[in-house]
Amino acid sequence: MFELGVENGRFYSLNVPLRDGIDDQGYANLFKPILQTVVNHYQPSCIVLQCGADSLGCDRLGCFNLSIKGHGECVQYAKTFNLPMLVLGGGGYTIKNVARCWAYETSLLVDQEISSEIPYNDYLEYFAPDFSLYPDIAARIENQNTKQYLDHIKHTVIENIKSLTGAPSVQMQQVPPDFMCLEAIEDQEDPDARQDDDSRFDGEFYDGEHDVDKEDAYVDV
Repeated sequence: MFELGVENGRFYSLNVPLRDGIDDQGYANLFKPILQTVVNHYQPSCIVLQCGADSLGCDRLGCFNLSIKGHGECVQYAKTFNLPMLVLGGGGYTIKNVARCWAYETSLLVDQEISSEIPYNDYLEYFAPDFSLYPDIAARIENQNTKQYLDHIKHTVIENIKSLTGAPSVQMQQVPPDFMCLEAIEDQEDPDARQDDDSRFDGEFYDGEHDVDKEDAYVDV
């Protein structure tokens, strides 16, 4: 919550800390208003959304209680802004549930309804015993996120966003050509027009007694 960036980057970073055991409702009640405020205030031209699945219930390393549909609800909400989206994977350590989650969210992104029954495939045994896209993955982790705590988090994060005056922007400027472009330009130049920059000294052109490169001109010490 207080990791906001430093110096000129202050308030350009947004952190929403959650306690163990958060469920679908609590997560959505934070995600939606915070993302709405971010979009309104930052006015992004696109969204990069990372759909890490370690927030699902029963994850081997995660400590949240989100369901497949609860996780996907965040993806569906991000789509409502009608901005170009780059959607990435991420964490997730119970592989069968990661596959379920990303299959479901891919269907949301392409507006394609899919069956809740997983079709026959070489890995079907991993989805036993229900063979469903939406299994009961409610973890037995106690939800430590009280309503008071979540309301405090939401209020603080939204106020942090408003502390940034105006939408962030990047000044447009001429980009200098890269090194390869410079080499190409030099190759196109007229060789006859170049000055002969020969840095060798006259002694190198002599032979005989005036040759300064003779072996007896060097002393090995």
